[in-house]
Amino acid sequence: MSVTLKEISYKSLGRCLELSNEKCDLLVTLDVGPRIIRFGFKGRENLFCENTEFKVKSGDEYWYIYGGHRLWHSPEANPRTYYPDNYPVDYEKIEGGIKVSVYEKWRQVIKEMEIILDEIESKVKVVHRIINKNAWDIELSVWALTVMDKGGVEIIPVNTKDTELLPNMNIAIWPYTRLNDKRVTWGEKYITIRQDENAIVPFKIGLNNQSGWAAYINHGVTFVKRYQHVEEEAYPDFGVSYETYTNNFMLEMETLSPLKRIKPDEYIEHIEEWEIFDGELYSIIDK
Repeated sequence: MSVTLKEISYKSLGRCLELSNEKCDLLVTLDVGPRIIRFGFKGRENLFCENTEFKVKSGDEYWYIYGGHRLWHSPEANPRTYYPDNYPVDYEKIEGGIKVSVYEKWRQVIKEMEIILDEIESKVKVVHRIINKNAWDIELSVWALTVMDKGGVEIIPVNTKDTELLPNMNIAIWPYTRLNDKRVTWGEKYITIRQDENAIVPFKIGLNNQSGWAAYINHGVTFVKRYQHVEEEAYPDFGVSYETYTNNFMLEMETLSPLKRIKPDEYIEHIEEWEIFDGELYSIIDK
């Protein structure tokens, strides 16, 4: 068995590269972004949100969310973070997948994603990389954001490390966040967040997710996102490695790398691993 790569035209997004095996497929945009605009089982619903309408003013242009999965850098700031990625990207085929890249002239960095699909299983590895092309050092964190389709439920593990008399978890709160939001359940083992398309006010939290995973259950499928939380490192936004944001049309699952200062031509890297399971498999998310 092997991974099949095929260039197709997809809706209003133009050229995309389709990666597929016998079980699942994903689409990577080539004319904009880049975004991983689709991931799901073959012939079934896209687990990722698609939205070509939502936009944010950035300099003299607009940044469009498009949906899917994207690569940003943190801490968040406009216009730096919202670089208008509305143009064709560079890409090359690699073993098992594709590498896409874009040069941000405002920030003078190259953003790369290596997207590798397993030959047999419904698993994806995404290597996020930011290369400094300035003549001076810069400090940033790699920020990987996956925009999930509406109607699902997110599950985030609560830290369980026994720190005796000291706290074992920190939670970052944004100004618009309400702790009594009805979409959220603060459980003993998990925090769950339900995406609600009737909700008016957005909700966002961040936490030092020591377990290094989160899940989203929707369309009868469980999507699990894994990454490495490095406990001794510094992170943005009051020290959080995982953030989540939801509004009326989507829910974002966001992971961050440690905050690093990188010299000219050096890079910082962050890896995510995704897996999807057929069914609402609450019992599998601890594994």
